Amino acid sequence: MKAQGPGRPEDSPGDAPGENPAPPGGGVYEWYTRGLELLRSGSAAAALQLLARAAEAEPGSHSIREALGRAQFGARQFGAAAESFRGIVEEEPAEDYARFALGLALSRLGDVEGAVEQFALAAAMRPENQDYLKALRQARATLAARR
Repeated sequence: MKAQGPGRPEDSPGDAPGENPAPPGGGVYEWYTRGLELLRSGSAAAALQLLARAAEAEPGSHSIREALGRAQFGARQFGAAAESFRGIVEEEPAEDYARFALGLALSRLGDVEGAVEQFALAAAMRPENQDYLKALRQARATLAARR
């Protein structure tokens, strides 16, 4: 269920088709940490480029994939974010934050039922987390209003 892909760094706007730009300076760790800095400063689209490169180089890294999902969400690539978080959840079913983030992405895609399921699981894993509980209440209220 890929609504919209994240785009590969070599296909970013401004690159000529088929042209591969030079990779960013540094290594995977630098791409990751700089991507996190960009996310914190509100530059999700810029972070997305670095984090996509890092995820390509280290596809098994949970931390990089989570950061990539956050950047995709921040860049309004909700389908890509959902896929990133779904991949984490499939590998680590008890990952509560990934379930919460997947629920947020599904909600933005209009899949409120899917979002409720993910929020409920996240809230069951961490009942003290008020963000999870609030998202669950809001999604359930949306479903009730639609009926």
